[in-house]
Amino acid sequence: MELVRLVAFTAELDAVVQLANERAVVFRCANADTVVVAASMSGRLTNSLGVWLEVNEEYRAQLAARDVATLAAVVPLGHVVIAASSLSEEHADVVRALLTNDEVNFTNAVVSLVGAFNRPAPPSPVTVWSYDGQHLVSGDQVLSPARVETSDAGELTYFT
Repeated sequence: MELVRLVAFTAELDAVVQLANERAVVFRCANADTVVVAASMSGRLTNSLGVWLEVNEEYRAQLAARDVATLAAVVPLGHVVIAASSLSEEHADVVRALLTNDEVNFTNAVVSLVGAFNRPAPPSPVTVWSYDGQHLVSGDQVLSPARVETSDAGELTYFT
C-alpha cells in the first residue's frame, strides 16, 4: 500500500483537486485549516480524499474526530492521519473510537471518555493512521517515507 501526503497552500487549491482526482492523497493545508479547505473541495472530488491533522493541547483528538465525521459527510473521505508531538497512536485511537454511532467508554494515556457520542458516523469507513514523526501506523500496517517530490499542487511525500 502507498499513501501520499500532499502539503499545499490554499492558492494551489485547483491543482490540489486535480491531483486528488488522479491519485489517493492525504492533504494538509500549509496556511489554513485543513478541514475547512478540504470541505471547500466538496462537489469537485471524484476520488476519495484523505486529511492530515495535527493534534495538540488546543486541537485535541476529540475535536479532530468531530471534524473528521463532519468532513466525511461533505467529501468522500478515506483516510485521516493523526500527527502529534507525542502519543500520536493514543490520539489516533481516540479518533478511531469516536468514528462510530456507538456510545464510547474509553480510557488511554490522553483521554478518558465516558458515555461519549460523535454521531453520525462517517457514511463510509475511514482508516485512521497515527504518525510518530517517521512512520504511518494503522493496526498492523506500517508505512515509511520512501521519497519526496514537488508538484504544481505542493510537496508530495510517498509512504510505502
